[in-house]
Amino acid sequence: MTPGDGLRWAALILTLLAAAGYLVAVLPRLSAVQALCSSGLLIAACGVLLVLSSAGWLLVPMVALLFGHGGYRLAVTRFSRLPDRPADSPPPLAATTFPHQPVPAAATAGKATPATLGRYRIESEIGRGSMGAVYMGRDPQIGRLVAIKTLALSREFEGDKLVEARERFFREAETAGRLQHPGIVTIFDAGEARDLAYIAMEYIKGEDLQRYTSPGRLLPVTQLLEIVARVAEALAYAHSQGVVHRDIKPANVMVDLESGLVKVTDFGVARLDDSSRTRTGLVLGTPSFMSPEQMAGRRTDGRSDLYSLGVMLFQLLTASLPHQGETMAKLMNQIANEPAPDIRSLRPELPQELADVVALALEKRPEVRYADGGQMAQDLRTLVAAMLVAPPAESGTVEEFEKTVTFSRVEPRHNSES
Repeated sequence: MTPGDGLRWAALILTLLAAAGYLVAVLPRLSAVQALCSSGLLIAACGVLLVLSSAGWLLVPMVALLFGHGGYRLAVTRFSRLPDRPADSPPPLAATTFPHQPVPAAATAGKATPATLGRYRIESEIGRGSMGAVYMGRDPQIGRLVAIKTLALSREFEGDKLVEARERFFREAETAGRLQHPGIVTIFDAGEARDLAYIAMEYIKGEDLQRYTSPGRLLPVTQLLEIVARVAEALAYAHSQGVVHRDIKPANVMVDLESGLVKVTDFGVARLDDSSRTRTGLVLGTPSFMSPEQMAGRRTDGRSDLYSLGVMLFQLLTASLPHQGETMAKLMNQIANEPAPDIRSLRPELPQELADVVALALEKRPEVRYADGGQMAQDLRTLVAAMLVAPPAESGTVEEFEKTVTFSRVEPRHNSES
């Protein structure tokens, strides 16, 4: 290194130190005009140094120091192409590799997944609603894979209502956690972390029935009836334990068609979920699936769940809902007063006995409706057996098919007079 090179290096180092001191001690105290003028003078000094030095690329860190990220990019694009840069000097970094560039909001949307909830390690988000998300997690103590449903109670409730909601959440989670049935998703744990109430439950590999409610995706009738029969049996067990679901619908029934798995989910959280509350928060349930007594805010029991199951069966058979009011007021009036359409008006090929089962489940008065899920399951399985022996399409007439069906109970198929 020649004496001239040493001088230029010393000048550069002193300039950098001066720039650092300027940024820390002087610039914050100046007015906008003074800061602009003094910055201009410093830039001019840097330009003189650039002319005097053959190592112009060394100004990159100095300009970056003065102007942050923007100065860095300017320095790279302007100074890296200087023809007199020494051949053995290190090449400048490309601006696109700068590690602190902000990530666009679209790229981070939906990615604020917590690392843990309670003792569970979160692996991925598998669903989201307006009140919380559903995560796939793992219990590190035993390595078990779980589904974790979160509810942001503090976003929906406050004051005494928040205290009440939290107490009800844990009370119902504890009650639902005692349910042990092959047709009900098992609840392992409930807790609260990061201002979120959560329930850790059995992780199901499958899909919910919602995807089979649209035209062109309806399930074969016999397969559907067996699924609904198993849901009815699961409800019969829950009702025998004093637990009412209150939000039976296709989205709350998980199935794996290959293995034949059928599981009812959301016991213990249905009363607090976003889909389970009207705007007033007084009526609990998904409106189109509510029984008349549930819609009216009256006390409900297991027969209300069976009404909702009837709505679900109607939708899975016809790809439409029995009542579809344009407004909540119209929907409430229809559910309370108007009879549901006959499924054969939408699918004439279906047997009358199946229409009778759906109509009985959708009776307005609970005392006329199915009293027990086991009764409904038995009637559905009787239908399945008859259809497999003599399907309507192959038996010639509907009347001939109906003669093959014998229900387990004599008319009327309910537990009280109409």
